[in-house]
Amino acid sequence: MSTKSYPRSRRVAQQVQRALSELIRREVKDPRLGMVTLTEVQMSSDLSHAKVFYSVLGADPRQAHEILESAADMLRGPLGRSLGIRHSPELHFVRDELIEDGARLSALITHAVQQDEARRGQFDDQSRPAGGDDHDADEADAGDHGKNP
Repeated sequence: MSTKSYPRSRRVAQQVQRALSELIRREVKDPRLGMVTLTEVQMSSDLSHAKVFYSVLGADPRQAHEILESAADMLRGPLGRSLGIRHSPELHFVRDELIEDGARLSALITHAVQQDEARRGQFDDQSRPAGGDDHDADEADAGDHGKNP
């Protein structure tokens, strides 16, 4: 595998993501945090900074951000030891809103489809004749056109 196509910063970022998610689960004991998912880690080219993207479920996003930022310094030591690197990166937590945006868009699409189906059903109800269904008679008449008597 060529290191040019797969730089060291990306390899370290993946290791940081795995190790840090385990450390947060194990070391950060604040019940206000809820369930945190690390969605991506981006490392600086010199590996001194890690931008950690996360999403949170079951907690206030602002409060979760404060908890993670306050735990960042405490997590650096164990992170460096678990990765076996001399200098652990400075951690910067960034809330990843893609999952929430996707869920919101999905709900909007579902709502729009339901409204469209309701309008279509309403339109179909208005266009039906009040008496019996003349649709079958129209098809029989249409079938006679073009035939020789």
